[in-house]
Amino acid sequence: MSPDPVSPDPVSLSPVSPSPSRSGGRAPDGRPPRLADAWTALAGLSAVFLFEMLDNSVLNVALPTIGRDLGSSTTGLQWVSGAYSVTFGGLMLLFGAVADRVGRRRVMLSGLVLLALASLATAMVTTTAALIVVRVVMGVAAAMTTPGSMALAFRLFDDDGLRLRLRALTVISTAGLVGLAVGPTIGGFVLAVAPWQVLLLADVPVALLALIGIRLGVAGDESAGLRRDPVDVVGALLGTLATAGALVTPTLLVDARSASLPGWLVLALTVLAATGFVVRERTARHPLVDLHLLARPLVSSGLAFKAASGLAVAGLSYLVTLQLQFAWGWSPAAAAVGTLPQVVVLLAGGRLVGPFVQRVGLPRAAWTSAAAVVSGLAVFGALSRHGYVWVLVALVLVAAGMRVVGVVAGASVLTDLPADRTSVGAALVDTASELAGGAAVAVAGTIVAASVTGSIATTTWTAGRLAAFQDALAVAGVGLAAVAALLVLVGMLRSRRAERPEGTAPPAVRTDRPATPVPPDRNRPTDQNRPIDQTTIPTEETTSA
Repeated sequence: MSPDPVSPDPVSLSPVSPSPSRSGGRAPDGRPPRLADAWTALAGLSAVFLFEMLDNSVLNVALPTIGRDLGSSTTGLQWVSGAYSVTFGGLMLLFGAVADRVGRRRVMLSGLVLLALASLATAMVTTTAALIVVRVVMGVAAAMTTPGSMALAFRLFDDDGLRLRLRALTVISTAGLVGLAVGPTIGGFVLAVAPWQVLLLADVPVALLALIGIRLGVAGDESAGLRRDPVDVVGALLGTLATAGALVTPTLLVDARSASLPGWLVLALTVLAATGFVVRERTARHPLVDLHLLARPLVSSGLAFKAASGLAVAGLSYLVTLQLQFAWGWSPAAAAVGTLPQVVVLLAGGRLVGPFVQRVGLPRAAWTSAAAVVSGLAVFGALSRHGYVWVLVALVLVAAGMRVVGVVAGASVLTDLPADRTSVGAALVDTASELAGGAAVAVAGTIVAASVTGSIATTTWTAGRLAAFQDALAVAGVGLAAVAALLVLVGMLRSRRAERPEGTAPPAVRTDRPATPVPPDRNRPTDQNRPIDQTTIPTEETTSA
């Protein structure tokens, strides 16, 4: 469910008046002046984001059922969820770079076809290993489609329509956030009447909807808007290896009880790959990621807030499933009802987001919303074992925070990047969130596997095992919350630098000699993609002035 495209939405303000040169409902370059004129494209792009957010959330509630049906181990269940995140996060930058060169629309349509085929393959899955393979392929499809959703939404509207761009991102993110929230609820009710495979087969109609909307509503990429330099394949491989290794290593070491040569070998290779990636990107003529762009305050702060939110949201979703269904023995349907408050807050709080952002400004809105998400995870880790009321508080805090941070953080990153880097910029945003989420699941699963012997899906629970399990959930929740809080602090410090215009001097300046001129920045975004005002979103009064 997404907001009416012609009515005010969470960060929408007064409608933008079409320029006199526009006629027939479209600008001379074919871009729509209103959200209503782009409903087909927005429906398709929203379906893409819906798949990304719905997929893992709807699957988490089915993990106990999958474990019993396939006889999965604790680590196997962890990778049913984590394999998608590892593949998605590891390949997103590569496909973002490819999309900036061969066409964002073309790459997205190819990914949607792959998604539909992988989802259909779920019907033939009979083992945990086969399901993990399907999840890997779905992660590849998501890496091909997701970065383009934000980039194409930005491209839909005129360069002077920043508010329309923000509104478009809000419509798309609303679909995704609602999917993230209602996923466990839908999944729980479906499992009461149908096998778990139905949850993944549901991605097929979503992919078809996205295919139709993007095919009909989004024009093909113009060659002038594509980059001509080659893709940094070496950097992409190093980045993928570093990402996958960082998420796999904890599981290997815990499974081997810290004494396995393969586990330590993977750790060493991960460190080497990460070091090689940084060296490669600093020295390559055409790097996959220009590290100088990451140093921009808006980019780095937005990525830090997005990573903190992604880590907290994924960690809470995974831990709540374990708490409700394993520790407390709730059925999938009962667990679905237990997560309904998150859905209510997401839907009811949407109209309050815009006034909140206007009142406090973008930087403060970003860090306060990210802090709310982190606080929810901390509450769960510290107090959830004492009753459902604390799980409820955690769900409400996370829902309230993630309703804001997704739009604000993403918009901050994209508006501070050059126009020909939007796909890579969107990939950076999604990579930060997905890698943080994948790391959260890997760490939480590793802590549980290290604390509770045997498979949590098939063994009998004793008082001692239950106590150890509850302790593991608490340690995982509090530990992840501490890491997420550190990311929020980094984002706050970087966003403060963005509040002071680049090139201005600090308050105390010597006046007995001329100031050193600031050299031009070749990577500085042009006027058509300049950063947004960091103190307030433009209003009708400011734009008409």
